[in-house]
Amino acid sequence: MAAEAAHGEWSPARSVAGRRNPWTIIAVISIATFMVVLDTSIANVALQHIAGGLAASYDEATWVITSFLVANAVIVPISGWLADVIGRKRYYMISVALFTLASLLCGLAPNLAFLVAARVLQGIGGGGLAPVEQSMMVDTFPPAKRGAAFAAYGVVVIVGPILGPTLGGWITDNLSWHWVFLINLPVGLLSLALVTIFVRESPALRKERRKLLSKGLRIDWQGFALLALFLGCLEVTLDRGQREDWFSSPMITTFAIVSGLALVTFIPWELTRRDPIVHIRLFARRNFMISNIFMLLMGVIIFGTTQFIPQLLQEVLGYTATNAGLALTMGGIATLFVMPISGFLSGRIDPRYLIAFALLTQGVAMWNMGTLDTQMSFDDAAIARLIQSVGLPFLFIPITAAAYVGLDPRFNNQASALLNAARNLGGTFGISLVQTLLARDSQIHQARYAETLNPLNPNYEKAISQAIHVLMGQGMSQIDAARAAVAQLYRTLGQQASMLAYIDVFHTLMFMVFASVPLVLLMHRPRKSAGPAPV
Repeated sequence: MAAEAAHGEWSPARSVAGRRNPWTIIAVISIATFMVVLDTSIANVALQHIAGGLAASYDEATWVITSFLVANAVIVPISGWLADVIGRKRYYMISVALFTLASLLCGLAPNLAFLVAARVLQGIGGGGLAPVEQSMMVDTFPPAKRGAAFAAYGVVVIVGPILGPTLGGWITDNLSWHWVFLINLPVGLLSLALVTIFVRESPALRKERRKLLSKGLRIDWQGFALLALFLGCLEVTLDRGQREDWFSSPMITTFAIVSGLALVTFIPWELTRRDPIVHIRLFARRNFMISNIFMLLMGVIIFGTTQFIPQLLQEVLGYTATNAGLALTMGGIATLFVMPISGFLSGRIDPRYLIAFALLTQGVAMWNMGTLDTQMSFDDAAIARLIQSVGLPFLFIPITAAAYVGLDPRFNNQASALLNAARNLGGTFGISLVQTLLARDSQIHQARYAETLNPLNPNYEKAISQAIHVLMGQGMSQIDAARAAVAQLYRTLGQQASMLAYIDVFHTLMFMVFASVPLVLLMHRPRKSAGPAPV
């Protein structure tokens, strides 16, 4: 079996289930992932309440999000190395415990600085969970069963961000922002208890760890520092860029330059190390590289739309946080039903076909969202999200089915970490892209509309006259009615300009998705014996 593992074949000696039913592992390790994925999106909804509760401006409060993303981005790529060195189960439990403790500190935070520091700890704890869980899954399930297993696990990763805004909206509307973080405490403690009971560290992995440490532990501190600079500065650049007006800001310019220099230095450094902290050579495999590109795109789609669809409903149509989140719920329900189908088909159909189908579905969903207008109903928004959510499972599982083709099991931790890093970076790129396009396109559309609103435009004069007449009929004086009519017209103008900006973003995402479809043709087809691979 060891020989098989060395040549890229599955070995039951690496299973974390031991003699227990391996399906119990899915339920046990999914608990912590759901907690972290949910927390990533739930805090966005509560941001205004956090700012008000801590006497901070909204712009200052956004560091609550940025700090988490930076810490998370830095830890995810090296989580595979940490799991190899510390021991996978031990590292996993440390991560769960740190995330849970940090959640308590967040909920009790007396000021913004304390909350930001606690969020950094949360990001460090949460960043290592998903990659380790996924490597556990690939070691526990043989190739023929991985499609179904990772379909069940994939529900957590996709549904978490979808349900996050709904739950976050309800908590902030009915309780307080503190409970956005305190809700993690019972979940984290339950996860620790179940992992202690059900998850084992396999003898094969213990043997590999002893062999690794027997050579003398050489920590690639320089590589870690370069990676932290690259990802940390990149996250700050993307997350703060729009607020700071991008490269007109010395801060953003400095962070971007440092990030670029760190990346340029990091790649050759890691390629020449005997024990690199990140195995960049994995990207030399065509399937793995293209799968990471698709995972990056999936992050853009999931996190970008999950944030800005509720934003559209709240800012343009005046929905409450709860109702805006509920508009995404139908998509979550659809994902729950479709994910098992995706897992079933992943072991029977060439994953390249499923990826192409999923990308085309996403493109159609973005086109459909681009047809919405200010007269759309709640049902229109929910159905638009439903169409998008139906295609997501067929993107999630097949991408990784192709990514793990031919990989040595010894690199499972590293491969899972890099795929998760790609998805997280995609989420940051998506949110940054969406917010930048929204701000700029909204200004452009508003300026174009404003050019036509002048007394020389007969349509403008007619609209103002009609509004004044209606308002005077409601008891206003002519002067007050005139002022109110102009204000009413400009509110409508702003709403229309914002809606057009959202439509532009949907079209941009649509073109990005359709442009990526040809990459499927460059992927190698997995061997029939390989089966579906993990997420």
